[in-house]
Amino acid sequence: MIESPASVAELTAWARAGRLGPEPGTLRASTAFLTTYGTRHPGRHRHYRNEVLSVRVGAAVGSCGLEPHTGTADLIDHCVDATVAELLEHPVAAVRVAALDAYLMQVRPHPHAGGRAGRQVVIDGPTSLTKSRRRASTVVDLLPAEVSRVLVVGVVGSLLAELRARAIAYLPCDLAGGVTEWGEPVYEAVEQAPTDYDALLVTGMSLGNETFDEFRSVATRRRLPLVAFAQTGSAVLPWFLGAGVHAVSAEPYPFFSLDGGPSTVVTYRELS
Repeated sequence: MIESPASVAELTAWARAGRLGPEPGTLRASTAFLTTYGTRHPGRHRHYRNEVLSVRVGAAVGSCGLEPHTGTADLIDHCVDATVAELLEHPVAAVRVAALDAYLMQVRPHPHAGGRAGRQVVIDGPTSLTKSRRRASTVVDLLPAEVSRVLVVGVVGSLLAELRARAIAYLPCDLAGGVTEWGEPVYEAVEQAPTDYDALLVTGMSLGNETFDEFRSVATRRRLPLVAFAQTGSAVLPWFLGAGVHAVSAEPYPFFSLDGGPSTVVTYRELS
């Protein structure tokens, strides 16, 4: 049986200790880069702007979403030629997550992240909106069939549209607040939302803002399924399957929205 860590900090400690693979002090980040992009799909009313930090270690690229306007040249300079061990102790959480993602991508690459067996799903389509909808359908397919109301952490229009199409109610939650495309208020904190949900759908960016363990704790305590959709930490989150995480949609860099051709996501499910 594969052991699951008790927290992101514990998984990071395992990596630092060389418990999961090569001694991280012997590996260096050859490249670090920022990806900044905006998206507004035809027919949609909401504009998204995203910043992502990526770190390359050997053949592996790890990524972590950033809060707006936090990606700087200094951040990149701190990463380049640093050892993985150094990056895993960096004061900025996004750097630690990107480095951990790259390290785990190298030692347990998809479709076997965390030692689990994943399923590769090709996401294709003639437009950005088509690909977004198909990615959303893949993610929502990971929810158990009996789910009726979902706490959605990280508002993505196509995910909400897919839930609406399946008559699954949702509570949108995002640090950015505001309203959804359908005029629904977005809760800025989970504590503000009603508690009558029976599943959680959580963005991998919760790793970068250090809230993931809180959501996993809620899911574990209430015995609710938690499904993660992960561009951030795609190789990290499968390690928590069976330990508060029901399923993961893992999407390593480059993400579906950055490529006009076919993209591949890997889905992982908790073994029953």
